[in-house]
Amino acid sequence: MSDVAAATGLGALVLAAGESQRMGGRPKPLIERDGVPLVRRVVQALLGAGVGEVVVVIGHRADEVAWVVTDLPVRIVVNESYSAGHVTSLRKGLVDLPESVGATLVVLADQPLLEPADVTSLLEAWAKRGAARAIVPRVQERRGHPVVLEASACSEILRGDAGYGAREWMDEHPD
Repeated sequence: MSDVAAATGLGALVLAAGESQRMGGRPKPLIERDGVPLVRRVVQALLGAGVGEVVVVIGHRADEVAWVVTDLPVRIVVNESYSAGHVTSLRKGLVDLPESVGATLVVLADQPLLEPADVTSLLEAWAKRGAARAIVPRVQERRGHPVVLEASACSEILRGDAGYGAREWMDEHPD
């Protein structure tokens, strides 16, 4: 485990439950890059950067998505409400993370270019964040992924209504 991941009790949620409607129903987590399904690549990047607690939230075509990561040291959580949107997967994953997790890295399963070095850079930024309760990468002034959320932010998200997720929390806490 990296020093930063160990020091923060960092955990990760990999959101892999969506219906991939824009892909005609073809599950994005199962699309391959260099012969490796995207969800597996993402999990390997997290593990390669030293993230020890990884939860993969599955839903649409759950058995197929789970199959490609079952041999990795992850916990698989099924979101039965996946068709209601990604917020349900985020909330399901946050509930299933251990209380010992001090910060959560929220990662989309369909990030084909994510590498361990990218995760490490994000963790280094997290270690230098000061009072900020979230780290959000930006691309052309738009929020990107993955994001890191402090445990208190995760608790606030879970206290919100069923449609309240990370995007809404970040809108309310722009700092």
